[in-house]
Amino acid sequence: MGPARHLSLIPDSGARRIPWPVPFADGIERLIALRGQRVVALASGDPFWFGAGAVLARRLARGEWRAFPGASVFALAAARMGWPLETTDCLGLHAAPLTRMRPRLAPGKRMIVLLRDGAAVAEMGAYLGDLGFGPSQVTVMECLGGPRERVSLCRGDALADRRYAAPVCAAVDIAGDGAVVPLASGRADDWYDHDGQITKRPVRALTLSALAPRPCDHLWDIGGGSGSIGIEWLLCDPTLTATAIEPRPERAARIAANATRLGVDRLRVVTGHAPPALSGLAPPDAVFVGGGLGADLLDHLMALPGRPRIVANAVTLETQSLLVAAHARHGGDLLRAELSSVTAIGTRRGWKPAFPIMQWSRP
Repeated sequence: MGPARHLSLIPDSGARRIPWPVPFADGIERLIALRGQRVVALASGDPFWFGAGAVLARRLARGEWRAFPGASVFALAAARMGWPLETTDCLGLHAAPLTRMRPRLAPGKRMIVLLRDGAAVAEMGAYLGDLGFGPSQVTVMECLGGPRERVSLCRGDALADRRYAAPVCAAVDIAGDGAVVPLASGRADDWYDHDGQITKRPVRALTLSALAPRPCDHLWDIGGGSGSIGIEWLLCDPTLTATAIEPRPERAARIAANATRLGVDRLRVVTGHAPPALSGLAPPDAVFVGGGLGADLLDHLMALPGRPRIVANAVTLETQSLLVAAHARHGGDLLRAELSSVTAIGTRRGWKPAFPIMQWSRP
C-alpha cells in the first residue's frame, strides 16, 4: 500500500498493489483491515519525521510492525545546502497550513519546509511576500535523491512564475523587513484581532509568568476573549497544548483565526459557558480564568484532580473579593498591579491609570 508514484517505481512481482487514498487518513482503516496479512506500507524517507510512521504505530500493536527508515528529506536537503540541521527549523507542511511558519519568520533564520505539491511552492512564496519576507532566498528541491532530482534557487516573491514537480521541499533563508513575532511573553496587543476583550500586554506577561508553562503541559484558557493567553502559552514550546473556552461565538471564531494566523492552529476552541463546557475536556495542568469567574466555577476548579496550577485575574470588586477569599482558604500568591500609560493633558503629558488588576495564583 502506498502513493501511486511509489507503487509505480516497484518492479512487477505479482503482489497486490493498493494506492493510498487522499486524504491520508482515509487509508488508515483500509490498512488496518489487512491485519494478519503480509503488508508493506510505503512512505518517503524517514517515516517518523513528519511521516506516516507515528500515525500508524499508534494504531498497531508493538509487535505487529517493523520500520525500515531511509534518509529523510531533511537530511537530503541539508546535505545539498550545507546547513547544520541542529540550527535549522524543519517543518512538515504537506498537510498543515503555511501559517505554521509565522512564529519562525525572522531575518537570518533558516528552515527546510516539506510542501504538498508544486502549487504549494507558489503559495508559500505569496505568503512570504504578503508578510514582508519576499526577499528570502528559496532553494526548491524536487524529487530529492532520485533520478528526477532538480534544485533551483529563487527569491520568495518570484516563485509564482515557476512550476515545480512533487515530491518537493524548500530550503528558505529568511530575509526582508516583515514584522517578527517576539520570543518573550507579552507580545504587543496589535498582534491580535480583538473587540477590546483582551488581556493587555503587561498583564499578559505577568499571567504567563504565573502560569509557568512546562513541556507537555495542557492549559484551559477560560473566558478566552481574543485567545492571547492560550496563543502565547502555545508559542512557548511545541509540546504544549491548550483549550480556549469562550461563551460568545463571534469571539470563539476570532480566537481560532488569531491562533491560525500566529502559527498555533493546534489551539482547540470550545464555545460555551464554564463550568458546563469543561465536561469531557482533557484534564489541565494549568488553568487561567480571564473572565466570568464565579463561586461555582471556582469551586469546580478547586475540585479538579491532579491539583492543576490556577491563575485568575480580576478587575471588579466582586471578583476580587472571591480571589481574596480563595487566597485565605487555599493559599497561593495574591498580586495587585496598577499600571499607567502616558496621555495628553492639554499641551503636556501625564499618567492615565488603568483599573487595578488583582491576580491570584495557586502553584
